[in-house]
Amino acid sequence: MLKIAHRGAKGYEPENTLQAFQKALDLNADGIELDVHLSSDGHIIVIHDETIDRTTNGKGFVNTLSLSELKSFLIADQLEIPTLNEVFDLVDKKCLINIELKGIGTPHKVVALIEEYISDKNWNYEHFIISSFDWNMLQEVHNLNPNIAIGVLTEENIDTALAFAEKIKARAIHPDYQLLNQENTKEIQKKGFLVLPWTVDSDEDIQKIKSYNVDGIISDFPDKI
Repeated sequence: MLKIAHRGAKGYEPENTLQAFQKALDLNADGIELDVHLSSDGHIIVIHDETIDRTTNGKGFVNTLSLSELKSFLIADQLEIPTLNEVFDLVDKKCLINIELKGIGTPHKVVALIEEYISDKNWNYEHFIISSFDWNMLQEVHNLNPNIAIGVLTEENIDTALAFAEKIKARAIHPDYQLLNQENTKEIQKKGFLVLPWTVDSDEDIQKIKSYNVDGIISDFPDKI
């Protein structure tokens, strides 16, 4: 069962920072999950929200700020907002990277970066999975490079997600864990998809979800899995 650290080990370090991803590696996570937007000058920025207001000491929309402007603001008064390149270099093939596409324009840029690391740095497709709630973006990824594993995120309806996953030959379904039970977990797996629920944090929920024999769990506390 894969232990995937949500936004890095967010339960221990500020989310989506190099420190959080390093913590996930220190806790022997099998994977990290992160979110991406584009800066105004086209860099892939690792941050969850479309603004920097909640997580940094600055304000503004990510896509209206340049990389150097974004780097001038701090998370928890000390950490920079990382780029996806920096995260790749930190992880250096040590675990799976689940990239959740958030911002407009991210599919092309992320696919190009993955292809660059595979062709130039000896990575392979097994190191990556791309997920999103915006299924049009997932369709775009599939059209750009069908070799990249795709996880279909859903917080509403597993059947609809399954139908879409079959259409684009996705690798996994990433459901809100509260949508799962023993039966539908088995059903998804029978159709050939991995089941990777999010965000499972309490001991009680982790034990319940583990009892369904899911393929992995996305959690702020990967060491609890």
